[in-house]
Amino acid sequence: MLWVVADTKKISRKIRNIITNPENEIIISAISFWEISLKSSLGKITITGFAPEDLPIACLQMGFTIQPVSAQEASNYHQFTATYHKDPFDRMLIWHAIYNGYTLISADENVQKYISEGLKCI
Repeated sequence: MLWVVADTKKISRKIRNIITNPENEIIISAISFWEISLKSSLGKITITGFAPEDLPIACLQMGFTIQPVSAQEASNYHQFTATYHKDPFDRMLIWHAIYNGYTLISADENVQKYISEGLKCI
């Protein structure tokens, strides 16, 4: 999501076509905003031209849907037992996609391993 908003050069043509196709609903998980805000506060990432709190508005202006995490989804997280990632944000985003039947767009090659857990990914 951050690349879409702030650094489109990092996005492949295939993903750019998916994101810009008006027939596709692009859903941004609220988890992504939390991760970006935390990593920004820790100095692990730098966002040029945006503050973390500007990102939800930018995503809405781009026509994206922001999806919160429901209490039911959070309480069912214990069912997600695959451990290909140690990063809790990666794991939460993957669970969010599996639980809701979303297709996850990620450049992380390890994400493909979760197909066996029901993840749809690009």
